[in-house]
Amino acid sequence: MRIGIVILPEHRWWVAEPKWRGAEELGFHHAWTYDHLGWRSLVDGPWFSAVPTLTAAATVTSRIRLGTFVASPNFRHPVPFARELLTVDDISDGRLTLGVGAGGAGYDTTVLGAEPVTPGERTARFGEFVELLDQLLTRERTTFRGEHFAAEEARGAPGCVQRPRLPFLIAANGPRAMGIAARYGTGWVTTGPSTEDVEAWWRGVADAADRFDDTLASIGRERATADRYLNLDSAPVYSLTSVECFRDAVGRARGLGFTDAVAHWPRADGVFAGRESVLEQVAADVLPELTGASPPTATR
Repeated sequence: MRIGIVILPEHRWWVAEPKWRGAEELGFHHAWTYDHLGWRSLVDGPWFSAVPTLTAAATVTSRIRLGTFVASPNFRHPVPFARELLTVDDISDGRLTLGVGAGGAGYDTTVLGAEPVTPGERTARFGEFVELLDQLLTRERTTFRGEHFAAEEARGAPGCVQRPRLPFLIAANGPRAMGIAARYGTGWVTTGPSTEDVEAWWRGVADAADRFDDTLASIGRERATADRYLNLDSAPVYSLTSVECFRDAVGRARGLGFTDAVAHWPRADGVFAGRESVLEQVAADVLPELTGASPPTATR
């Protein structure tokens, strides 16, 4: 099982850089950052842009995969975004994964003064967003006319380092979004249900995994062709509260058939509050158990 870590884009680079280096040195398989203009309880604090952050991270790492967790159509158009993705894919030498979701109704929408959309409209827009990105990243020229997005003879050269394009990790909890994930996703990621009951959350995650199996089967896609990611920290309990908590969460995720699990780098307070010493102990004790590798010798 592969384990990823999310580093929120809230620190000036002199603070953030050691974390990105550390994610690789500690043996995590992938590292992510949020793609928002501002996020929930942290909206009034420092916040930086995802694409430049990932570009910088690509220059100080060499092996770890990098990605957005997750981008959305809330403030992005596929044509310029595809150019940004091509660039980071090139700079990282093919280590970029696009995590992408439908987006919510929070600050990313209200700050632009946009009219609210219904959940159905949001999913329809998401489907067009993913479809157009897929075309832009695989074709030399793309012309597209949709209800939400359009492109006219958009050029795609030189194409992605990864062929036919960089991987899409598609966030989906509902049936329509799962259909998009089944069609376009290299991987699927879920946050599980919104609940304060830990056991109810795990039951919801299991139900979501079963529904995604059914969605794959409905289009004739083999289960093994889609990786499955679980956002551990959507649960009511922060996964890096302790080593034992993390080991239990990863074990349960693996038992449900997830190939990958993602946690968040501990923060000093507030959301994802925890101790970096727990993260380091997880890297030393738990990650080798999952991969059979030797514990990391490098430290931040």
